[in-house]
Amino acid sequence: MHRPDVDPEDALIDEACKTLRLPTIRDRFEELAQAARREKFTYKQFLLDLLQVECADRDVRRRQRLVAAAKFPRPKRLEDFDYDANPNVSPETVSALKSPTWVREGRPLVMIGDSGTGKSHLLIGVGTAIAEAGMSVRYTTATALVNELAEAEAHKNLTAALHRYTKVDLLCLDEFGYLNLDKKGAKLLFQIFTEREERKATAVASNAPFGEWDKTFTDPRLCAAIADRLTFRFTLIETGTESFRLQTTEAEHAAR
Repeated sequence: MHRPDVDPEDALIDEACKTLRLPTIRDRFEELAQAARREKFTYKQFLLDLLQVECADRDVRRRQRLVAAAKFPRPKRLEDFDYDANPNVSPETVSALKSPTWVREGRPLVMIGDSGTGKSHLLIGVGTAIAEAGMSVRYTTATALVNELAEAEAHKNLTAALHRYTKVDLLCLDEFGYLNLDKKGAKLLFQIFTEREERKATAVASNAPFGEWDKTFTDPRLCAAIADRLTFRFTLIETGTESFRLQTTEAEHAAR
């Protein structure tokens, strides 16, 4: 914030920046003007400097908004994943998922492994990377999504609820396969997958291998249709069966 006793021209610049919604230029124009005088910038160079810092900061704020809009339950980054603790996961495969190309192509991502093997970390990390690449992302659990859709259907708002989850570039669906779904719940979830098929990307993390998905989707036809949509041109990451989260806890206790 600038003091009320500043130079009249500074006050007018401040007011214009507020009107035009240029917060970075408003905060930094004095600093940048001093640098321009010191470096003997031309007027065009100074103007370009102002516009570039505003654009850069606006891009940072937009990425932060996209990450916040994804509603991740906790912050996780791919850079923090411990590949030494879980050698089942290929760093090259995960690194490739940072690029939004697969999301633009509407390709699925499926992560399968037991609890504690890093599926949620990878799911949130991938979602964060895609949001920071400028694309819209939404995270939820399979149970929460089905419950939300069922409630929306009961209140005759299903179309709007479906739209919320079909329009995002990447849907991150965690805890897929943890609970058995009745036919109604499975159909609601199937609608999401059908609407997104080959248009928008979906990433799921499941503790159940493909052969056990019929326990979650008890209708054989629905199970086959869902599996078909999630495995067409998909990327598969298998995180294994050994919980490195449990290993970490045990190692910490042994070190005490």
